[in-house]
Amino acid sequence: MTISVVGAHWIDGEWIPSAGATKFQAVSPVDGAVIGSVPEGGQAAAEAAIAAARRAFFQSQWASSPRLRADVLLAQAASLESRSDDLSRLLSIETGKLIGVARMEIAAAASELRYYAGLARAVAGRMFEIEPGVYSHLVREPAGVAAIITPWNAPAILLVRSLGPALAAGCTVVMKPAPQSSLFHTAFLRCLADVRALPAGVLNSFCEAGSAGGELLVESPDVDVLSFTGSAAIGRRIMAAASGTLKRLNLELGGKAPAIVFEDWDVDTIAPQLAAAGLILSGQQCTALSRVLVHESRYDALAKALAAALAAMRVGRGDDERSEIGPLIDNRSRERVQRLVEAHADKVLLKGGVPKSLPSGGAYLSPSLLAVDDLASPIVQEEIFGPVLNIERFATEAEAVARANATRYGLAASVWTHDLDRAYRVSRALRSGTVWLNDHNKLFPEAETGGHRDSGFGRLHGMDGLNEFLSTKHIYHRFGRVREFA
Repeated sequence: MTISVVGAHWIDGEWIPSAGATKFQAVSPVDGAVIGSVPEGGQAAAEAAIAAARRAFFQSQWASSPRLRADVLLAQAASLESRSDDLSRLLSIETGKLIGVARMEIAAAASELRYYAGLARAVAGRMFEIEPGVYSHLVREPAGVAAIITPWNAPAILLVRSLGPALAAGCTVVMKPAPQSSLFHTAFLRCLADVRALPAGVLNSFCEAGSAGGELLVESPDVDVLSFTGSAAIGRRIMAAASGTLKRLNLELGGKAPAIVFEDWDVDTIAPQLAAAGLILSGQQCTALSRVLVHESRYDALAKALAAALAAMRVGRGDDERSEIGPLIDNRSRERVQRLVEAHADKVLLKGGVPKSLPSGGAYLSPSLLAVDDLASPIVQEEIFGPVLNIERFATEAEAVARANATRYGLAASVWTHDLDRAYRVSRALRSGTVWLNDHNKLFPEAETGGHRDSGFGRLHGMDGLNEFLSTKHIYHRFGRVREFA
């Protein structure tokens, strides 16, 4: 693989030289090759980034200039689109993502920035007269310094869905990407930072393989709001560590998305759709389909058709346009998924394996289909984050809802039926932040997403996404009574 990239920190409007700094290597899951190096920022970089964001919030015009914010967001969207090819290629190489999916992610990120550019000029408060001559003015103001910690599986859109509303609201920002996507994050950030109108210190970012800098973002009293996307286990640790500062938290955590398939769907039609829904990003997405709950009258037929659909999906390099499943993020993740499947060998309908025709250093794994009915099983309860689907049967609508709601996760689900009344009845009964009807994994800038229980709290995308980074101030004033006319 002929690529060599250097990650970097961006603090107070400058790229921080990495010469002499401790570095960690970036390894591609495509073939195991080292593709670049990244400086270890740690606590020192986090402190500098927070300080820069704090200065920019209080000393620049950013927080009070919605037209400037809108112009910057629009310029950033155009910059991303102008470099889409290079960004998509790097994203595919560093994370193993299919090149077509990478292109769509860059396009989605630009779309999200444009959406929040529009909202930046529409942040409105309200005023009303409490009693004659007495007025209350409710002003919507930026929350302050926002920290954003993002994962590697969708490093463009999962950053922008927090960054867009934070910037639109008038916050200044400190970002920390996952180490596995730090090279892409640096290239992506160059597009965002290469906007002349952007004041120094509004955007800040540092990389690290450790956790010292991230922990400071959580614990610092100079960070006012923190948006985190990642696992439920880390989310709990963040809540505990942030309690000392009582900062606002926005947490989108894990998922265990079920699809409820009723008897009125054609098995041969739905099987390829369910396979694709489960194997988006090789199953490494929190909204990816994980559990297929099917009516008992269609169970055997769908199990057979789904196994065939999964087996037919082409595993390959992300930069191969013919590939339908790329590698996992690393070999450790692949081995973890393989152990989970092996532990339930008696329930395996389709067993995945390591393709021999692909680079031996890559983290490739073909899909598996399990048939575990025990609701207490880790296969049902835990997020697998790999190319594994589980199929379960139900007899009644009530049982389907109960099984779907039987985990601590509540991020996303789908309902498959041609009966519109039943579709809405079931969707309202599901404890999921998003429910798709006869589809799966459809996400838009305009429509809020978020979860219940172990899937976190708060909402991103849409108007509610903007509200996560705004505060309301009440200003009271007595103007004097309006003179009465005879």
